[in-house]
Amino acid sequence: MEIENHIFKNLQFLKSPNFNDRPNQEEIRLIIIHSISLPPKKYGNKYVEDFFLNKLLISDDKYFKEIKDLKVASHIYIKRDGEAIQFVPLNKRAWHAGESSYNGVSDCNNFSIGIELEGSVDDFYSEEQYKILIDITNEIIKKYPLIKKDCIVGHSDVSPGRKSDPGDKFDWKRFLEAL
Repeated sequence: MEIENHIFKNLQFLKSPNFNDRPNQEEIRLIIIHSISLPPKKYGNKYVEDFFLNKLLISDDKYFKEIKDLKVASHIYIKRDGEAIQFVPLNKRAWHAGESSYNGVSDCNNFSIGIELEGSVDDFYSEEQYKILIDITNEIIKKYPLIKKDCIVGHSDVSPGRKSDPGDKFDWKRFLEAL
């Protein structure tokens, strides 16, 4: 794993339009772990990629009508088979956390890196996902020294009551001990 110009050199990069400049990119100090699947609990398709690129075909599933106006993207998306795709340069403000707060500071998108795991709060994550998540996270920690192990949280931690991902099936102990 290597980051060059805020993009992982060995990952596919699909540039999402759903980002803007950070107020202060030197303040990148948090990683937020999310989960997503489109339609919910359906895996192994390209709908998440299409969603992050604003190319989702609304007619493909009735659930897509509910999210058709949302403009979101994480920095990184890790599929169940371990394939990882980057959508936003790490120094840019990806639109992933929504209404959020961490240690009393609101709008976590301003200072965080978002990593989405293909999954659901009801399902366990794959071995391949943990392996690539650990590799990616270690590289991010090297590049952004304000991020420490205690600065890695779930979406549920920054948006309690509104979000529950990555859920109870995510093995925080395994993940954090491997960093």
